[in-house]
Amino acid sequence: MKSFWSKTLAGLLAAAALAGCAQVNTTQGGAVGVSRGQTMLLSSQEVEQMSAKSYAQQLGKARAASQLNTDAAMTARVRKISQRLIAQAPVFRPDAAKWRWEVNVMRNDEPNAYAMAGGKIMVYSGLITKLKLSDAELAAVIGHEISHALREHSRESMSQAYAQQVGLSLVGAVAGLKQNQMDMAAMAADVALSKPNSRTMESEADIMGLELMARAGYDPNAAVNVWNKMMAAGSSGGAEFLSTHPSGPTRIRDLQQRIPQVMPLYQAAKKA
Repeated sequence: MKSFWSKTLAGLLAAAALAGCAQVNTTQGGAVGVSRGQTMLLSSQEVEQMSAKSYAQQLGKARAASQLNTDAAMTARVRKISQRLIAQAPVFRPDAAKWRWEVNVMRNDEPNAYAMAGGKIMVYSGLITKLKLSDAELAAVIGHEISHALREHSRESMSQAYAQQVGLSLVGAVAGLKQNQMDMAAMAADVALSKPNSRTMESEADIMGLELMARAGYDPNAAVNVWNKMMAAGSSGGAEFLSTHPSGPTRIRDLQQRIPQVMPLYQAAKKA
């Protein structure tokens, strides 16, 4: 028994050492002061290459299905708003000015959007048509997604998954755990580690997106409007416990608390 626990502890310590390396902060704090350290086990180049390949595949599928940029006016609108936000990205990351940004619109009824590593943005048409978003409201969503890319949240999530995989493999090999036990351990690790971190990432993207839109001349109050519309449409995400996103009311409260911080930036942008 002593040998079992000694070996298990050794595996856990090895996993902890792996997870604890490469602490970085991917962005400058900006006016909102995002300063959390991030554990990265994969390089930016690796993740950007994987993201670029995945994005190209998504574009190919959408093009083949005649779903890519089918509405010229909508695509032009999304790209115009995105470019205003992208112009502010160097506030958080000077190197973002050199990214190969891409902005596209997919005809899809789902109210969704995403930005992959390196600045690959996709907006679903349903986000605009179903929620009837104003330019400022759309800027809030796109700014949020751009912030995910700036903070390299996908790289962070992949690093966490890699650390868990390697750590669990070490522990399983040393302790002789059966596969079903390993599966349960993976689930426990996901709930204990990945879920809270995912909520943290979402909150960071919210407040950074708020600053981006304010600097770009979009009223930050529109970010609150977006989540009110999401909740009215039944897209608040359900209970906050075990959710990868903050609940709608929590999100709105946090945004409202941050708006006074970025309002001077919006007022200055409007005067410029």
